[in-house]
Amino acid sequence: MSDSVRLPPGSRPDTVPRIPRQRTPSWARPDPVDELAGTMEEFIAAAVHPDEIAALLESDGLSDDQIRERYGVKNSFALAETLYARVERRYPDPDGPAPDPWRTGLLGCLLRGVVFALPGLAYVLGAPLVTGPGDFGLPAGTVPLLVGALCGWTWNQGLAHRAYVWLGMGDRPAAGRALLLGAPAGALLGSLVALACAGGAAPAVVVFAAGQSCYLAAATVLLVTGRERLLLAALLPMAAGAVLSLVAPLPGSVSLALLLVSPAAVAVLGLRELAPALKDAHGWTAGLVALFPLGGFGALPAPRRPAAPRLVGSLPYALFGLATGVLVLYAALGDVLAGEAAGAIAAPAAVALTLSMGPAEWLLYRFRGGSLAGLRSSSTVRDFRRTTLLMVVRCLAAYLAVLLATALAVPALWPHAPVPGVVPLAALLLLGVVLWTGLLLQSFGAVSGATAVCCAAALAQTLLLVTRTGDPHLTGTAVYGTAAAVQTALVCTLLGRATAHR
Repeated sequence: MSDSVRLPPGSRPDTVPRIPRQRTPSWARPDPVDELAGTMEEFIAAAVHPDEIAALLESDGLSDDQIRERYGVKNSFALAETLYARVERRYPDPDGPAPDPWRTGLLGCLLRGVVFALPGLAYVLGAPLVTGPGDFGLPAGTVPLLVGALCGWTWNQGLAHRAYVWLGMGDRPAAGRALLLGAPAGALLGSLVALACAGGAAPAVVVFAAGQSCYLAAATVLLVTGRERLLLAALLPMAAGAVLSLVAPLPGSVSLALLLVSPAAVAVLGLRELAPALKDAHGWTAGLVALFPLGGFGALPAPRRPAAPRLVGSLPYALFGLATGVLVLYAALGDVLAGEAAGAIAAPAAVALTLSMGPAEWLLYRFRGGSLAGLRSSSTVRDFRRTTLLMVVRCLAAYLAVLLATALAVPALWPHAPVPGVVPLAALLLLGVVLWTGLLLQSFGAVSGATAVCCAAALAQTLLLVTRTGDPHLTGTAVYGTAAAVQTALVCTLLGRATAHR
């Protein structure tokens, strides 16, 4: 070991011999796939599918030949699958709060609830006009008004859906044309139905019912076009007069003038919103096509012609309006049908339900936003289902609390209105469950199930009333409870699936 290093002949003593470089065996070199995975780790960890990685590899100019030579796999897709399997998923959180497309203001929804309720004050001003024989134990002249209202709710619910479909397709002129023909047709239909059911009612009742139908048609136009504030402004004179008449009776001419001014203002505003459709060069034929899918679009070339929405698609929404209208009327007329009261008809229950529609709409938006947040934060199907069901419970409980508070507050403000008992109050809350879950299913496109349940409930309660089976309060509570249970089960079954929240 102490001997000097032997040098080749002719070498200088200070020359260091070159040591041959040892080649690293292939098994000792790092895996090129691991090296590539380390380089692309951030992108691979955030990828949701191997195809994303394959697209990046191809965009970097790696050909299949280069991939086979360097990494020993067949092509970019095989390499992408290998990289995807070797790197653990780590999805980065978005910067700042996630956007909520369902976020909406509470004030706008409350405004819609007030707009829904204010027209009911017209019955206060028009009470002296409603005369004639009473039918089915109801006060004089009530039947034509109720039948006309049901007809209007049914027609305008279907018309509003059809107009919203056109707006969703980006064809605002077609929506205007559908409203331009559909609203007057609905007003005429409601007036004729009221006239047919008038019987021995005074002519003033028929005129009042016709005005009611015209108002419903014009209000539908303003609500679909997003003009709730204009509708509120048009209703304020009539509402103010009705409130004053509760304090001190108004002269008949003043009441009549207020009854005419507000509906006329609503009709004028509705026509103003439809003015572009009146000036449309496509004419009335295009309006018929927008309302009923009967043919082409006139001047529009065939390649650009949108497919007209199917008319049958609006039928479930119309039937839903009819069924819920019947259920609400039965709840409002419960005391009258039970023979317990003949005055303050429809005041507490109907007003409470109508006012609660504003908070109900806002809670629907909150549920959609909460379910979307749950979809982002849940890592398993079970977690998402649990999050969704908890959101349903919270929103439904909040709506029932609002409805209960409103139902207790309205009798305190309405003159001579009786305080609801335990059974009517329970029936009202169960009906609230039916309405809110029905609207929730409708917002997710599951309108057929909600319509079937509500139609079955309305038909069952009608048969029970016609055959005079049991106490109306108890039978109504049983019908509402059954419908609420069925629709709640539908909600839990449908909305527990992530695919329903697309």
